Amino acid sequence: MLDHYFHLDFDTRRGLQEQLREALLDAIHTGTIPTEEALPSCRKLSLQLGISRNTVALVYEGLVEDGYLVSRPRSGYYLHDAYHEPDALETNPATHDEIVDAPFWGGRFTHRPSHLQGVLRPSNWMSYEFPFVYGQLDTRLFPLEQWRETSRRLLGGRRERHWLGDRYDQDDPMLVEQLRTRVLPKRGIHARSDEILITLGSQNALFLIAQLLFDTRTRVAMENPGYREAANVFLRQGARLSYQRIDAEGMCLDAAAARSDYLYVTPSHQGPTGITMSRRRREALIEQVQRRDQIVLEDDYDAEVNFDRHAQPALKASRAGSRVIYMSSLSKPLSPGLRLGYVVADAELIEELRALRRLMYRHPPSGLQQQLAQFLSQGHYDRYLRQFSDEMRHRWEIMDAAITRELPDCRRVGGDHASVFWLETPDAIDTQRLAWQAAQRGVLIEPGFQHFFDPAPPRNYMRLGFGAIDAERIEPGIQRLAQAFG
Repeated sequence: MLDHYFHLDFDTRRGLQEQLREALLDAIHTGTIPTEEALPSCRKLSLQLGISRNTVALVYEGLVEDGYLVSRPRSGYYLHDAYHEPDALETNPATHDEIVDAPFWGGRFTHRPSHLQGVLRPSNWMSYEFPFVYGQLDTRLFPLEQWRETSRRLLGGRRERHWLGDRYDQDDPMLVEQLRTRVLPKRGIHARSDEILITLGSQNALFLIAQLLFDTRTRVAMENPGYREAANVFLRQGARLSYQRIDAEGMCLDAAAARSDYLYVTPSHQGPTGITMSRRRREALIEQVQRRDQIVLEDDYDAEVNFDRHAQPALKASRAGSRVIYMSSLSKPLSPGLRLGYVVADAELIEELRALRRLMYRHPPSGLQQQLAQFLSQGHYDRYLRQFSDEMRHRWEIMDAAITRELPDCRRVGGDHASVFWLETPDAIDTQRLAWQAAQRGVLIEPGFQHFFDPAPPRNYMRLGFGAIDAERIEPGIQRLAQAFG
């Protein structure tokens, strides 16, 4: 029976022992292995799979040690008695076709998040030859050796088991201290420990804030084009949104913005255009929120990647700082999948956000918080950001030259110190169709209409990121994109 089960296509990126062990465990847990029949011998299975006999022997012995198999002298390896009758099979579960009287879930939903418009990105973006996607990184840039070092440090010595504990609703004090003393001062922010909350990314921070502060009476001004998922979070709470035009200085402040209770802004690098809010517009915003008793939600979008050596401090660092709820990501420039962000706000607000977070997931994983704290304290994070910014500056220069040369009819909007290019194409070009034509040539771009909130959004904008594409592929990728224009 097992002879027919094991026909593995090994992944060359993973170890053979790891993959064989997974396959054997799968066979054990699904009841595939007969209870009184010996497993194939090491020699037989190694020949069948085309791997070494020693590899099979090591996997078998590991499963014996872990209590899955037993070794009988001169007989072979057998399934352990504990796995002779899998519990799942004893219940004789109904198949999918046999299930009757299934509930009508559609009538029970209080709302449908799946109906909210999002920014569509293919899940297989890594398979494209030229992925000009925003928000993803070239995995080769990740400081793997330093990350491993902090992991070894975390798991060894006196700190060996600290990360296993549950802090209830508290964050790792070392990570909070690293944020307070090393990260935030670079943005001009000085905060106490009780004014900082760790979140599962800045998106999670937005969700917590909206859940606590917004309802159907709340008026929120936000940028247009802007961050679609922020709008979705606000709308879910019933907030009334006004969409503010973006010009060369950032978000415009009109009468609707003046009437709002909250203003959601991305002043460092406006999403999606990459425009940096001017000093004059910042001053106008600060003056307005003080005069009209408003609150700013500052999403410090892409602030870590700034080629301008004279970058402006965060709005949170201004004289109106107590009226600013500051959000940022620790993991986005390092590895977006780590999903760690934070909020900086008055202690009273942080206390309530912490209590709300406790109801959802208590706190982000302690081990991840502690490892990132170690990564920061050892100087690895700062060193990586310097190297990362240098590499992004290099790629930006290649992109800028290639776009100027290959796409002369496209107008570049903002993005002089950002990891994104926001391009306006000629009016006759529909970038959704262009994206399809580019994809046929192995080029992945992002149509810009998804970021507008107008009833009939303009169709001649696109966003190009360069964090995930090799520097050597940028120029040929832009050339291939130019061909898609026809």
